[in-house]
Amino acid sequence: MRRSAVALCGTTVVLAGALTAVPAEAGTSSATVTAQSVAKVSWKKCGTDDTPTLQCGSVKVPLDYAKPQGRKITLALSRVPHTAKKYQGPLLVNPGGPGGSGLGLAGFVASNLPKAVAAQYDVIGFDPRGVGKSSPALDCKPGHFNPVRPASVPSTPAIEKANLERAKSFAAACGRKYADVLPYINTINAVKDMDSIRKSLGAKKINYFGYSYGTYLGQVYAKLFPSHVRRLVLDSIVDPDGVWYDANISQDYAFDARQKALMAWIAKYDSTYKLGTNPARIEAKWYAMQAQLAKTPAGGKVGAAELEDTFIPGGYYNGYWPTLAKAFAAYVNDKNTAPLVEAYDNLAAIDASGDNGYSVYTAVQCRDASWPRDWKQWQKDNWAVYRKAPFMAWSNAWYNAPCAFWPTKTLKPVNVANSKLPPVLLFQATNDAATPYQGGVTVHRLLKHSSLVVEQGGGNHGISLSGNACLDKYLAKYLTDGTVPRGHGTADAVCQKLPDPKPQAATSAQAALSGTSAPAATLSGGAGLHGLIGIRG
Repeated sequence: MRRSAVALCGTTVVLAGALTAVPAEAGTSSATVTAQSVAKVSWKKCGTDDTPTLQCGSVKVPLDYAKPQGRKITLALSRVPHTAKKYQGPLLVNPGGPGGSGLGLAGFVASNLPKAVAAQYDVIGFDPRGVGKSSPALDCKPGHFNPVRPASVPSTPAIEKANLERAKSFAAACGRKYADVLPYINTINAVKDMDSIRKSLGAKKINYFGYSYGTYLGQVYAKLFPSHVRRLVLDSIVDPDGVWYDANISQDYAFDARQKALMAWIAKYDSTYKLGTNPARIEAKWYAMQAQLAKTPAGGKVGAAELEDTFIPGGYYNGYWPTLAKAFAAYVNDKNTAPLVEAYDNLAAIDASGDNGYSVYTAVQCRDASWPRDWKQWQKDNWAVYRKAPFMAWSNAWYNAPCAFWPTKTLKPVNVANSKLPPVLLFQATNDAATPYQGGVTVHRLLKHSSLVVEQGGGNHGISLSGNACLDKYLAKYLTDGTVPRGHGTADAVCQKLPDPKPQAATSAQAALSGTSAPAATLSGGAGLHGLIGIRG
């Protein structure tokens, strides 16, 4: 479940210092602050041109919550303060991962919610333990994803051995470098950190809005601290029954389907890309391109594995499709590798987005739940997947393979079933590849008072605040007054997906990444959110 990183330009993280007054509890005027409403965060301006009111701070928390007086670590925070007289409390936001930086998401959410709604909340971003500007920040093996890596498909013993050695060496490097930290990098401690953040904000309850893996954080937080949940929004939902080995197998089938959807889209625009009108034959050309790149990497850096890194983001967000199709066509039709290298430089950075993010990703997932320790089990399962859904099967296997050799013991997944919550709002696209549809259905069943809003036919990952007005009206209504839709059957409300992009929608990979190449409606809301939310979870 790969994840994305976001750099928050101009951010300055300051350590907790003087105690300052914070606004009153939700539903009261900020003028009625009590003596007990004090925060442990010293906020400092760190605004950008896009978010001029952004503030940054930090809070210290125990590394080991069983030893609260022991070693402390630091969590980096960001805040867009409320401006309305009606204050509804802090709204913590998380983009997923595990390993995704949440500092930039605060500004995005505050800017993209209706102004009247955002004004009623302190929108709080945070880097979970080990991530980004939090300290210590993990970096087990710098350069682990540098090109050119071995091909993913272990078609020969030599290729399999090379990939196994990479996985083993990464796990061993983490164990050597962070032996004293790794046992405490997991989802349960991350949600305990969230409650520490709540305390530092002087709030009795929090509102929470999570994407991707952030939905699992929300599920576990709600289970451990149900009385501290005021409102809970989960978008693109992790299936708690699959944590984490089975969830990755499920992803493989879903991503293969999204890759086939891209091939069908390219076939629809044969006049532009000239790759044919038969999706299966176009897909065969893609695999032929991959085989050629395994022999001769484009630009000396886009080999078979890097090609997967480049195209996997297309499974998360169809706004990248024009860029990917252009690069594919240029390589096949014109023997021109430059567009492919450009796409890799801009889009693969989302997929393998940093040594820190991947280090936290593995630390959390390998610790959260048990993984097969016998490599023969991985071989059996992933060859079975590959025969039916080859696109991401082995790429995903190697991405998670360090868990077969991880140096810490594993925990048991949390049973997130919950009947103690206020109404909860869930969003799920039917064709989401990163968190397949069943996750939304499962969590809707497990959270008794939840409502599920479905984007019918949608395949993007992270669907609210992405240009779909139908979805966003439910989000705005819920954050305004707690109202959720109530229906019959699996979904409580259904919204239709936005149109797929047009070939001219993105002029380059960088333009697609920044969301500046076309109107938001054309790009299904622009790529701004999709450069923030978690990749592979």
